[in-house]
Amino acid sequence: MKRRIVVGRVSGVYGIRGWVKLYSHTRPAENLLDFEDVELRLGDEWKPMRLSDGQVHGNGLIGRFEGIDDRDAAAALLGADVAVDREDLPEPGKDEYYWADLVGLEVVTAGGVSLGRVASLMETGANDVMIVEGDRERLVPFTPGRHVQEVDLDGGRIVVDWDPEF
Repeated sequence: MKRRIVVGRVSGVYGIRGWVKLYSHTRPAENLLDFEDVELRLGDEWKPMRLSDGQVHGNGLIGRFEGIDDRDAAAALLGADVAVDREDLPEPGKDEYYWADLVGLEVVTAGGVSLGRVASLMETGANDVMIVEGDRERLVPFTPGRHVQEVDLDGGRIVVDWDPEF
């Protein structure tokens, strides 16, 4: 089964020859340019596309998709999410995780109390934070070895050292 992972977005047009500005969700940002075969979400539909060219430009990225040869065609892509198949992502290193793999996992305390499921994650600068939806919303730092004791992707859960009252 194909599992799309959104890795960026078309954020603007660049020039008159079909180039677009790209916002990347990858770290480092230029990793977005490593993907050739992508899908763009145009409205409610996903369309397979090929990123034929791309480069770092100033503080951002620019790219060109096959078949997009002028500014009007590029403008039609504005706001489109850029996604890849999860299988096309390189395997993360030891103790590294893709956020998309963590979303939906159950979060339980070391004492066995369920806090809910990971709804999303956010960057804060200091560390990443899991937004856990359960009986209420909780913000739990994603700090392996400190607050996060175990990530069991196969078992579908994350064990945390966290007071359920927080």
